[in-house]
Amino acid sequence: MTNAAKKLNKARQQEPILLTIFQKAEKEYKELEEMFQLIGWGDLPQELKFAIESDVRGYIDELNGRYSTTCAGVQRRRESVDFWVNSYLDGICSLKTALDALRVTKL
Repeated sequence: MTNAAKKLNKARQQEPILLTIFQKAEKEYKELEEMFQLIGWGDLPQELKFAIESDVRGYIDELNGRYSTTCAGVQRRRESVDFWVNSYLDGICSLKTALDALRVTKL
């Protein structure tokens, strides 16, 4: 088998893996968008959705029974997300202000 044929064969073997990854990503995206719609945040700008994506995933996980938390830190974060998103939607603050307030600094 030639080197080019080996590369082609390897690429074909990886296609099902890539397809699976894309299908999983699409399913997660649809689930996330559905949750945004359900909580009334479907019309948020993509930047704001991206800033609170992990929070909304947490809502989904908890609603699906994957875990339950009574952590005060998680509750404060949820209250902060709710406050800033609704402040933006109500026109009380700008998108930049909401994004700055909700941005999580990674260590």
